[in-house]
Amino acid sequence: MRMRKFGNSGLIVSEISFGAMTFGGTDGIWGQVGRLGQEEADALVKAALDAGINLFDTANIYAHGRSEEILGQSLKNLGVARDDVVVATKAASAMGEGPNRRGGSRGHILAEARASLKRLGLDHIDLYQIHAFDPATPIEETLEALDTLVRAGDVNYVGLSNWAAWQIMKAIGITRARNLAPITSLQAYYTLVGRELEREIAPLLSSEGVGLMVWSPLAGGYLTGKYSDGGDGAGGRQTDLDFPPIDRVRGEPLIEVLRAVADKHDSQPAQIAIAWLLKQPVVSTVLVGAKRVEQLQANLRAIEIALDEEDMARLDAVSALPNEYPGWSLAQTADRAVLA
Repeated sequence: MRMRKFGNSGLIVSEISFGAMTFGGTDGIWGQVGRLGQEEADALVKAALDAGINLFDTANIYAHGRSEEILGQSLKNLGVARDDVVVATKAASAMGEGPNRRGGSRGHILAEARASLKRLGLDHIDLYQIHAFDPATPIEETLEALDTLVRAGDVNYVGLSNWAAWQIMKAIGITRARNLAPITSLQAYYTLVGRELEREIAPLLSSEGVGLMVWSPLAGGYLTGKYSDGGDGAGGRQTDLDFPPIDRVRGEPLIEVLRAVADKHDSQPAQIAIAWLLKQPVVSTVLVGAKRVEQLQANLRAIEIALDEEDMARLDAVSALPNEYPGWSLAQTADRAVLA
């Protein structure tokens, strides 16, 4: 397992990280995502650690806190030294009834950080992320709450998740102007079948030195290929939960190329999809979740695959985004700058 710098911070993380969203679900959406109990979670966390993964990500909303509890207990059950792992969690989603039990307000963020620490059984959180943009709360209030947590020693680094480019840049500007804890990372959706992040967000992250943690690198399992050609992917997440949304008309030709490249490398389409992400300079780490140890180990084979220029060109071409404004105009300007 190779290690990478996490944005411009001094934090070093494994290029593959483990997502604990499958832990603790019982019914509803979290039951569809995963119903793993403590014993199953322990086996997965051990397999991740044995493979060299050091970053484990969860959120307060996952199974309404059970994911945090199970992950924290797994680290204890396995006797993991605190300094050997990077634990990340998130807040902003509704954790109860009432308007103040959600969002990015100071009261909610501070209360949820304390609750997450208790559920995880830790004295600090390595990376605390705002899970969604809250239009009802001034960004300044959210960022000052995060700074309070950092100064108190409850949190080491802060990040965002699922924010638009203008929102991220505004947050970065505020932290710099007010000398608040900097934005270290963004957790965002990025896959071969969903490359929209490349329009505005990826250039912003590269420019400002913000690390990227990719969620759902297989597009909810779609890039395994089991849902294409009329397949129902029995037992897969997208059978019951159509998330994230996928343009399957554009996706089908991509699946064909994925399979061809996978055959060339004696691997699987999912492994090629992850290997492609690991070749993107903006990516710091790719989150991989699993319900079974064998599934996790199969996805981890992606780190052994060396895609060549021909592979990358084929994958890039079949998954390329439609040319939209101002992209085509910026490209023309860039061409002129090279000529000058």
